[in-house]
Amino acid sequence: MNCAMRKIRATGSLFAGGVWASAVAVSAFVVVASASVVASGLAAAQDAPAPNVLAAGAQAATAQDEAHLSGGRPDLMAPPPSKKLYQQKCAGCHTDAGVELNGRIIPTTATLKAMQASKLYDVMAQGKMMSQAAGISDRDMRGIAELITGKKIEGSDDTLIAAMKNNCPSNPQLPDPAAVPAWNGWSPTPDNARHQNARAARLSVADVPRLKLKWAFGLPLGASSASQPSVVAGRVFVGSDNATLYSLDAKSGCAYWSFRTKSPGRAAPIVAPIKASAAMKYAVFYATGDRRVYALDAHDGKLLWEVTVPGEGNGLTGSPAYYAGRLYVPLTATGVTAGFTPNVECCKVRGAVVALDAADGKVIWRTETVPEPVQKISRNSIGTQVWGPGGVSVWNSPTIDPKRGLIYVGTGNGYGPKAATTTDSILALSMKDGSIQWHHQEFKDAFMLGCPDKSPPGEICPESLGQDWDFGGASAILQPLGAGRSVLVSAGKGGVAIALDPDRQGKLLWRVDLYNGAPPTADGLVLFGGTADGSRVYWPLQQEGGGLKALRLRDGHVDWNAAIKADKRGQVSAASSIPGVVFTGGWDGVLRAVDMGGRVIWSFNTRQRFDSVNGVIAIGGSIGAPGPTIADGMLYLASGYPGFQNGTPGNVILAFGVN
Repeated sequence: MNCAMRKIRATGSLFAGGVWASAVAVSAFVVVASASVVASGLAAAQDAPAPNVLAAGAQAATAQDEAHLSGGRPDLMAPPPSKKLYQQKCAGCHTDAGVELNGRIIPTTATLKAMQASKLYDVMAQGKMMSQAAGISDRDMRGIAELITGKKIEGSDDTLIAAMKNNCPSNPQLPDPAAVPAWNGWSPTPDNARHQNARAARLSVADVPRLKLKWAFGLPLGASSASQPSVVAGRVFVGSDNATLYSLDAKSGCAYWSFRTKSPGRAAPIVAPIKASAAMKYAVFYATGDRRVYALDAHDGKLLWEVTVPGEGNGLTGSPAYYAGRLYVPLTATGVTAGFTPNVECCKVRGAVVALDAADGKVIWRTETVPEPVQKISRNSIGTQVWGPGGVSVWNSPTIDPKRGLIYVGTGNGYGPKAATTTDSILALSMKDGSIQWHHQEFKDAFMLGCPDKSPPGEICPESLGQDWDFGGASAILQPLGAGRSVLVSAGKGGVAIALDPDRQGKLLWRVDLYNGAPPTADGLVLFGGTADGSRVYWPLQQEGGGLKALRLRDGHVDWNAAIKADKRGQVSAASSIPGVVFTGGWDGVLRAVDMGGRVIWSFNTRQRFDSVNGVIAIGGSIGAPGPTIADGMLYLASGYPGFQNGTPGNVILAFGVN
């Protein structure tokens, strides 16, 4: 069952043989977490002098720089069985130019080669490609991953700070995090507004046009910068697709410590008090794609505890949230590519939210996003058992509402013949026990790659293929309206913004279409979310030319739409704000600052090569899932994001300040 047989338009040559839909999932959140440079290419590049852009200004990245990260076509001359399996199961869809599938371009061979081998293996072994990899031995899955990327799965000490220049000369104890401006986790506040107040930002509207690059930190062996930097106690904590977590000095970029994880991660680290022992004050909590959550001593990076969150078939791509001694961890589900493998059972796995005790990582509760029980639905035309309803992933950071004792999450599409009642929804869960208190469903949506628009009853594919209009990527935002009232706002891939009343079981207050003309494709209009400042919410748009729409919180009225001259893919990363300014980044690698009149008042092209403070070749690219973080007069950004639209890889953390 190859791509051509599925009536998919090919934009590049197809190889003979079967199909294995993407090892990086043709869905947004799988591709983002995993790119890496070829080790040999990195070693060669290290020998070349880097231009001093910190002193001399920006220099555009050359084609050679981008090739260093994105690589070329994999060498298919490897010995069997890896080569044979690649030809049979991968090459039909992964081409040099790309193949269009259900409205998306499958990652190209260049994008795949930029990936970490360990991530590709994880996706096959326990992630979204499990159904495609059914029947392949563990050894052969490792061989395929290494063949595609040209890299070994085993970790490398080259990612640790011992192999770098400019480590911090000393490591003093952390000050009280509450005494220093911070951006801790996905948002600086539990409401997920991604808004930094003036006191903590220490940046004004007048300061923004004077922002200059202060330092750049290269992530060794990295090529997808998808972990959002957290700024706490004068330090920057950030992970990488190179399976390493770093602690950096916020002002200089020197490195205090590094810690290797067992798998790549894309979550925003969180620093919080811990009761592990009398000697410990603060821990940094970090989650990785293999469902592991780590607690490390925030001062020196020593491991305090490590747990694997329960959920066979689940993945972890969103950032956990912390409140009052608990971590709330979002989980995704496998099944999006099961349409290619009617001989493999689907679809049992659902998204979930898990509450962990931050003191020791023990599970307090686990709630699946589908309230209906898993059932045997039918046997398909070749006799495979069909289950359901499945899917409904959560790949956003949970929003905390202490006043009502609730957390809110957005969900994605369903898998299987019928959609669940909670697809493309906002769920309200009890903080106490995880029970679903209410939900608002915007779209009933069962979507799977490799499926036709219509399928006969009894098959694995949806009877009517949905639009893949998730609310699963962008966190809901809780905002006050005055007089004790609040509003919960969200937007998703379908290009619809909604406002719900948290005091009336999520009653719909307003609904606004953010698109003009035809509705969005499966690529989506809003992916990783907006920002709100108490009066408006601002949504970056993934469309030609970009766009940033400002809506009034009280009624959804569109006050303005910023004219952003981005490339045709538009703005994809999460937006962030300070009083009077919204920051938004796009596929073109440009970070822009927009004022309250919708005017771009500052921009910086991150798609270039940087002279890094740690001596690692550092190249920026597309700005993806993580948005900028702002604290104590500085702005921090991760640049480089291949994503599901074959964006430009990169491996750099950038820090900006006012001279």
